[in-house]
Amino acid sequence: MVRLYKTNKKMNTNFFHTLKNGNQSSFFLIAGPCVVEDEEMPLAIASRIKQITDRLEIPFIFKASYEKANRSRSDSFTGIGHEMALQLIRQVGIDLDIPVLTDIHTEEQAALAADYVDALQIPAFLCRQTDLLIAAGKTGKVINIKKGQFASAESMKFAVQKVLQTGNSKIMLTERGTTFGYNDLVVDFRNIPEMQANGVPVVVDITHSLQQPNQASGITGGRPDLIETIGKAAIAVGCDGIFLETHHDPGNAMSDGANMLQLDFLEDLLEKLVKIRKAVY
Repeated sequence: MVRLYKTNKKMNTNFFHTLKNGNQSSFFLIAGPCVVEDEEMPLAIASRIKQITDRLEIPFIFKASYEKANRSRSDSFTGIGHEMALQLIRQVGIDLDIPVLTDIHTEEQAALAADYVDALQIPAFLCRQTDLLIAAGKTGKVINIKKGQFASAESMKFAVQKVLQTGNSKIMLTERGTTFGYNDLVVDFRNIPEMQANGVPVVVDITHSLQQPNQASGITGGRPDLIETIGKAAIAVGCDGIFLETHHDPGNAMSDGANMLQLDFLEDLLEKLVKIRKAVY
């Protein structure tokens, strides 16, 4: 049974400075399960990732959704409850002394989630939502904005400006693929330097970029066999961070299992990416 603390976690105020001003020979990792599925899962996955990233000297931010709002079907799993899931995410940060991140979908959720996490993520579908971006910026948290599947890299400067106008400059942008036809995505690696021109760290999401959305079954497909390919290319081009979702058993994950990385494969992947980074820089 996970022990839940009622008092607010002391937030990590230095990690963004480290990410933005880190050395070019390294990259940071945002990783975790798609959604909190039960009480034990977040800490178990985060602990294993931290063991790996500590050894490889990769800065690590734990990610998990406390609610999945953008599901294809109404009968899909959405979460175990807001407060329980958010407390479990916060507990990971406390126990492992790492920054934690979750995504939000409404202005009201910005203030709610900000009490539990160090970074708020704007989902790709919502990257143009002005009120949401402003509400997120006003929390003072690090804001990770995912580039919409429909948006150009150049247009993301406007999302950055919306957060900047709140006085919050702790912003990251994440590439996660561009819609290619009805049921597929492609990654345009020119988007990395284009978005870095905004003076913010740029992350490449190497699992969601391989989704095959809007399938006839109502369940998103994916190409996890290409995770390593996308990851290697992203590091070689010069992204600042890698985002990926991982799970002990993707085949039985409650969300996005079709494009998640098997947790047992993470160490080998990161070892390869570290070697590429060192070779490039």
